[in-house]
Amino acid sequence: MANGNDDPRIYQALALPEQALESGGLEILRLGIVNDELYVSALPAFKVPAQWGEVLAEVAVRLGAIYAAQKTGLNKKDVTIEIAEAFATEMGARPVKAAKKPAKKSAKKVAKKAARKKR
Repeated sequence: MANGNDDPRIYQALALPEQALESGGLEILRLGIVNDELYVSALPAFKVPAQWGEVLAEVAVRLGAIYAAQKTGLNKKDVTIEIAEAFATEMGARPVKAAKKPAKKSAKKVAKKAARKKR
């Protein structure tokens, strides 16, 4: 490629958001993949580390929106849930068994029960 993107030594960083260029801000997290390994740079920006959970949740929601906007057949909610489930699995959570749905009562049984209550 003419811009050098085919050179593996070139790190392809994302552009800063326009809002950051106009208003300034503080970068708190940067992720990159180098030789198939994840690299993380982070600023311990919060007094309570648990606040990172809120940030990671917001990141998942925004990634859901990005994927839904760029790939047909995907919706934000489904993508966000997929991300959250994969996150929980990576953190060692056990799969949650689906709750048993109560058996649907037939319309006849419901009508009989209502008739008995009126007596």
